Amino acid sequence: MTVTVFLVSLCGAMFIGMPVAFALLVCGVALMIHLNSFDVQILAQNLVSGADNFPLMAIPFFMLAGEIMNKGGISQQIVKVANALVGHIEGGLGYVAIIAALILASISGSAAADSAALAAVVIPMMRRANYNVGRSAGLIAGAACIAPILPPAMPLVLFGVAAQLSITKLFFTGIVPGLIMAVSLVITWKLVARKDFANSPKQAFDLKVFGKALRESVWALLLPFIIIGGMKTGMFTPTEAAVVAAVVALLVSVYIYHGMKFSDLPAILLASAKTASSIMLIVAASMVSAWLITIADIPAQVTDMMQPFMDNKLLLMIILMVLVFAVGTALDLAPTVLILTPVIMPLVKQAGIDPYYFGIMFMMNNAIGLITPPVGTVLNVVSSVARVNLDNVIKGMFPFLVAETIVMFLLVLFPQFVTVPARWFY
Repeated sequence: MTVTVFLVSLCGAMFIGMPVAFALLVCGVALMIHLNSFDVQILAQNLVSGADNFPLMAIPFFMLAGEIMNKGGISQQIVKVANALVGHIEGGLGYVAIIAALILASISGSAAADSAALAAVVIPMMRRANYNVGRSAGLIAGAACIAPILPPAMPLVLFGVAAQLSITKLFFTGIVPGLIMAVSLVITWKLVARKDFANSPKQAFDLKVFGKALRESVWALLLPFIIIGGMKTGMFTPTEAAVVAAVVALLVSVYIYHGMKFSDLPAILLASAKTASSIMLIVAASMVSAWLITIADIPAQVTDMMQPFMDNKLLLMIILMVLVFAVGTALDLAPTVLILTPVIMPLVKQAGIDPYYFGIMFMMNNAIGLITPPVGTVLNVVSSVARVNLDNVIKGMFPFLVAETIVMFLLVLFPQFVTVPARWFY
């Protein structure tokens, strides 16, 4: 009965168009009333304490770093060096997009920010080279899905806080799966974009051009090593890494690339604050629901429902992945993570599944949800920034969606590709 109250109140509130944060609060109130324990003071305390969490400080700072990168020319420099490296290959601009997405993901950790930057810079280049624009936009949408998995992925911060796991260990566990996703995109692009290859630039690799691009982009390329290396050596925590990323991005943008001035900072701060505040409100509201989920013992009820599958980890993982995939088509990444984590994690731990492995698979599934209609946040970002009809973006994205979904289920079948490399990095 409690599970029914939870689902009906949450889904009902969202069905009538209520924002997710307020739907979570309504869900919390419904659970309190059902448990005969309604107390406004407890509700307020949990709402405030939900956002009062030091690791969550990483979210606004990584968002600020992403805004500065886009405004200050760092994103353009990354695309420039990627183009000098692989742009001469047949279909090279597709590989440029994938490499640039990898580098951007290792700096900002935001799929939306990365897709906007890539769409703004790479799509005009692809148009001029007569690439199929819908397929190109679909590739960029698929490549942006790497950001929630590679460090410093902001969604992993949310998951780590909600699941009470080490965020640093989650970051390093996500490195190899993120690279595998990138490889799958390379293979898929080579298979599906053959018609575009005839229109690719026909020139040889120019070492001088690459050397010049590398010299000009060196500060942009150092950012991932500063962030990941600093966490690996223990110089700073993930939260402090976010601050370092924002400060270094600001200094590089102002003094090296001259893409922005300090006078631009107030507008950038306002834009990043608006985005971060909407996420933080969802986080705070989700903590109210998470507390009541624990009080109502919903995880135990879910575990009882899944009891027939508890002895088979593989079957349980497949069921959970299908469930999360279905939810991801209807909900954005942040609310999906914050709603499902407190319900599923006790089940995962009781079944003996490595929580860090599950966290990466869970996040990969949610990242794929960013490009699945009808919500598909990244699809909408790419469509609006690149000025490509949404239907064309969806059609162009489909092969890359299939490729990433296949990768996800292959990693479910062979978890050692996630767990073993994680020991190399952490």
